[in-house]
Amino acid sequence: MENVYDVIIIGAGPAGMTAAVYASRAGLKTAILEKAAPGGKMVETFEIENYPGFSSVNGADLAGMMFEHATRFGAEYLYGDVKTIRDLGAYKEVVTGEETFKTRAVIIATGTVERKLSIPGESEFAGRGVSYCAVCDGAFFRDKTVTVIGGGNSALGGALYLTKFASKVNVVIRRDVFRATKTVQDDVYANPKIHVIVHAVPAEIRGTDAVKSIVLKNVETGELTEVETDAVFPYIGADPMTSFTDELPLEKDHGYIVTNDRMETGVPGVYAAGDVRKKDLRQVVTATNDGAIAAEEAGKYLA
Repeated sequence: MENVYDVIIIGAGPAGMTAAVYASRAGLKTAILEKAAPGGKMVETFEIENYPGFSSVNGADLAGMMFEHATRFGAEYLYGDVKTIRDLGAYKEVVTGEETFKTRAVIIATGTVERKLSIPGESEFAGRGVSYCAVCDGAFFRDKTVTVIGGGNSALGGALYLTKFASKVNVVIRRDVFRATKTVQDDVYANPKIHVIVHAVPAEIRGTDAVKSIVLKNVETGELTEVETDAVFPYIGADPMTSFTDELPLEKDHGYIVTNDRMETGVPGVYAAGDVRKKDLRQVVTATNDGAIAAEEAGKYLA
């Protein structure tokens, strides 16, 4: 008999892994399809302080615990980069670069990808001083000067983590106030290694074999200033990873998938959960909520 899954979950972040727990525990033949390590952005987060039950937990550790739980009830973990989804009525086809999987329902939980600065030098020095993951690459810049671009929770969390290694951490923000929560801001202002540069945006990254400096533009005066730095960590937001869904008639808002409160899209049997869907708050705890609902609703659809 042809191998057809009840549910394929695309993405192994907190939404996808929670969906796998609920779907497989309900007896559905479940697969998680992921192109990287399980955990999503949790893997890149040094410390999580707002997930219930953990006053503080390392993101990679939490990801590992979730993955163990996600596969405990029989959900399969498959590697693959999804290229498209086809709706064939009774079942869907999930197409990767190597295989085509058949399933009766799909939960899209692919999350977001970091937004690029789109300035000269960024792509040239990627991996040579330009990094989008402080937790991954911070240790390479011990006793160096590094620069973080952005003023949200991710940016400031990254900056605080980098102080464990770097001798100086510049934080560059367009305005003169942060978007991050107050407790994180307080930690930043209290850290003597962090230097905040306000009313500035990056204009160019310079170097030879590796990053040596960043050119900043004052948004009020237009003045350009070259600041010495050994690394640049952009944290300026993210975009949803939904290009592979273009064959489906899904409603989207700036790329984010529009669902109802049951995580249903406009295509029967196709659900979206976590950061990939249009919503106001994107956190680990809200992603797990979405994943649980999506799996429950998929079960009802398949009954």
